[in-house]
Amino acid sequence: MIITVNGEAREVPEAQVLLRFLEAAGLDPSRLAVELDGRIVKRAEWPGLELYAGARLEIVQFVGGG
Repeated sequence: MIITVNGEAREVPEAQVLLRFLEAAGLDPSRLAVELDGRIVKRAEWPGLELYAGARLEIVQFVGGG
């Protein structure tokens, strides 16, 4: 199925949950904020939140530095 991630179309498997998607993308979930269709998704929801065709994700990655 096709979803949109940060403005770009991406193909993901059916029944993919958000946490698995983030891990498969090589992202460190502890350093992320995620918005799904305009709603901020709480971290506790990630393991059970199933993505669906047409979903729009915005992913922000926190970067440390000084």
